[in-house]
Amino acid sequence: MNALQKLFLLRSCSDSYFENRSRPCLLYQIKRCSAPCVGRIGRDDYAELVEDAKAFLAGKSTGKSSRACRGRWPRPPSAGTMRTAAVYRDRLRALTYIQGSQSVHAEWLGDADVFALARKGGTMSIQGFFIRGGQNWGHRAFFPAHTADVRKPTCCRASSSSSSRTCRRPDESWSTASSPTVSCSRRCRSGRGRRVVIEVPRRGDRRKLMDQARRNAEEALDRRLAETTTQGRILRELADTFELADVPKRIEVYDNSHIMGTDATGAMIVAGPEGFRKNSYRKFNIKRPETRPGDDFAMMREVLERRFARLEKEDPDRTSGEWPDLLMIDGGKGQLSAVCEVMEDMGVHDVPVVAVSKGRIAMRGARPFICWARAS
Repeated sequence: MNALQKLFLLRSCSDSYFENRSRPCLLYQIKRCSAPCVGRIGRDDYAELVEDAKAFLAGKSTGKSSRACRGRWPRPPSAGTMRTAAVYRDRLRALTYIQGSQSVHAEWLGDADVFALARKGGTMSIQGFFIRGGQNWGHRAFFPAHTADVRKPTCCRASSSSSSRTCRRPDESWSTASSPTVSCSRRCRSGRGRRVVIEVPRRGDRRKLMDQARRNAEEALDRRLAETTTQGRILRELADTFELADVPKRIEVYDNSHIMGTDATGAMIVAGPEGFRKNSYRKFNIKRPETRPGDDFAMMREVLERRFARLEKEDPDRTSGEWPDLLMIDGGKGQLSAVCEVMEDMGVHDVPVVAVSKGRIAMRGARPFICWARAS
């Protein structure tokens, strides 16, 4: 994103911010915006930048953008044009960076998605390459869950179908597994409405690209397994330290903040054996009128009441895996007492709670007592 800002100098601010500017912002000073808000660039020149950016993001060759930058370079640079020359110099550097960062080169290929699969230790990884206009538009590693008894072709079909619902589809999709069914091909359609051709390359440059995707999938899986092993060891040590009945599979951490008594907000982050689960993070806007600004205990009560009320409503039988095995609170005895009151009122007696504050740990577990000890 930084390189693209340097290359095209397009504004990234909101309309209200744009319309009320009287002088350029910091992005103009660091040469990541052309400051159309205050007229530092003409309307026609800015429209040309927009068209260049649209062509680049549509998969057009970066060589055209490079030639355009060199064509606009003032020759010979004079004292009055040195600033302009510096701008185009920075744009060429940004373009060179973008070209150099594309480890997958497929100029001979138009639009295609490439999926390769690796399986080890009961865990599966699917690596996706996304090629548009012969350029690498990025790659992503998928780690599908509950795949112990699922065959590889089924996982590849599911990954390809899922990708078709979230992004513009190409005309081709490749896979290392056996060819997907005709029904899968019918579900996957390109941006032009045509059916996507799904095939398994056997030889040539396409097979080399598939082999590279498979190597990436294996490396991503090895990293995932190594991280999982480390996380598992840490969680076992955590269970031993707090004398938990079992290794926690879902840990929820809560904290509150406010700005001089205003904009009170609560936050929840989630961690498990695979690391942090960012898609499970939640933010709670403190909105009850009886919660006084700056009252951290009342804010904690409101956050926990809303969280567990929703859990009781959506999953009373605790079958979805969304119930925490351990709560961690940023605070001391006061916050711990507030959380324990909420848990008692809502009838939740089997979730251990740990509060951490300034090097001390307070704990409320399944046992009917609270221990207070210096953190090691």
